[in-house]
Amino acid sequence: MKDKLKEFKEKELEAEIAGGLQRIEKQHTQGKLTARERLNLLLDEGSFVELDKFVVHRCTDFGMEKQKIYGDGVVTGYGTIDGRLVYVFSQDFTVFGGSLSSMHAKKICKIMDLAAKTGAPVIGLNDSGGARIQEGVESLGGYADIFLRNTLFSGVVPQISVIMGPTAGGAVYSPAVTDFTIMVKNTSFMFITGPDVIEAVTGEKITKEELGGAEAHTTKTQVAHFAAENDEDALMLVRELLQFIPQNNMEDPPFVPTDDPINRQEESIYDLIPSDPNKPYNMKDLIKKVVDGNYFFEIQENFAKNIIVGFARLGGRSVGIVANQPMYFAGALDYKSAIKAARFVRFCDAFNIPIITFEDQPGYMPGVAQEHNGVIIHGAKLLYAYAEATVPKITLIVRKAYGGAYDVLGSKHFRADINYAYPIAEIAVMGPDGAVNILFRREIQEAENPVEKKAEIVRMYREKFANPYIAASLGYIDEIIDPAQTRQKLIQALELTKNKRESNPPKKHGNIPL
Repeated sequence: MKDKLKEFKEKELEAEIAGGLQRIEKQHTQGKLTARERLNLLLDEGSFVELDKFVVHRCTDFGMEKQKIYGDGVVTGYGTIDGRLVYVFSQDFTVFGGSLSSMHAKKICKIMDLAAKTGAPVIGLNDSGGARIQEGVESLGGYADIFLRNTLFSGVVPQISVIMGPTAGGAVYSPAVTDFTIMVKNTSFMFITGPDVIEAVTGEKITKEELGGAEAHTTKTQVAHFAAENDEDALMLVRELLQFIPQNNMEDPPFVPTDDPINRQEESIYDLIPSDPNKPYNMKDLIKKVVDGNYFFEIQENFAKNIIVGFARLGGRSVGIVANQPMYFAGALDYKSAIKAARFVRFCDAFNIPIITFEDQPGYMPGVAQEHNGVIIHGAKLLYAYAEATVPKITLIVRKAYGGAYDVLGSKHFRADINYAYPIAEIAVMGPDGAVNILFRREIQEAENPVEKKAEIVRMYREKFANPYIAASLGYIDEIIDPAQTRQKLIQALELTKNKRESNPPKKHGNIPL
């Protein structure tokens, strides 16, 4: 027994060193942690249980039969984060550049299958040179096996991807299907074809960072949700994110008791929101004033800044927040913000997270660029997401709700459960200036003083139409509330809807306008 135990310990050490001390040192000099160091930081101390530690590849071509390393370039297993079960894989760049072989893929597929069976999140730490060329179609088949599971388990268990090195070619499609993607500045990259290939084919010169770095994918492409400063920061973001989401689609998010009084009044809101509907303010300030502990965990902060999405808690309950941001484009919806909000709404709906909408928008953004970039089709995605969502939906119209965007953003017509409005809210087909120009054009043109006449009619229109009372008289607004009571009212609405049961017509799936 002792001889066998000694042999086991030697093999275990060999597996843990993997690519060797020299390559581990090189990983460190690049500002990157090793696969195992990353797991030790991500998971609760001592909780990691490794599976398939002694797996090796099956390739016998190109001299690979002489290069078999335990683990085959990926560390897989399970552990806990804040005491909750998670399944993890961490690609090891020190072994064949973290490239994916058929056995490497089988290891990942195994923990994904276990996650689906047991109802726990899957977290992938990606650091790979892509498919292992020596294995040819087998490595491609391995990627396909992973992609299939990403798709089948989407909406069943949360899937989080952390890009901690290169991710190129077909490898990028697994993170693209997962729910959240976190990148690390300067050391992580995602692209289908790299700078060298692009220059050879098109003549364009571009760096890896410019092409597929964290900044590019969080500000331009919407591929990534967060840009972390370093490996440790990325892993802490995963831990923070998981605090707001459930283990699977059959559970509710974790409840966290709060010392923040439910009935807390926030009279500072009076001074935050200008009565003039054309003056901007920071919607994030309003959100932070009413949520538990004034803490808001924003998602995709640097993409489509005219809309805000993220998580917070109200009365201890996790909520997803969607809000127009008057600081950018007056909070108008455009094609980018519609895509961003639609995906977030669908995630919340899939995982039983109530959606709270803070609305202050002048409608959809006009312009040739918007039309030609598909504001119709992308705007329809947001419409579709809100309409099909069956989780509790609570909407607060803060100031403006104009045009079709009023319908889309959690209106009563889209099965919203509770709809509030502030007394200054304006709900109409369009703003007073635009409406008056259409309805009273001739009267204004024929007036002795057209400017004064228009101002008079605008005041009349605003008093008669651009207010929340008409919508309230029709039952489209449930309650016009004192802004200081916003926190209390939102928590009351969550309590009212906590046992909500609603479903959509039976079908295989809808055909969202992708």
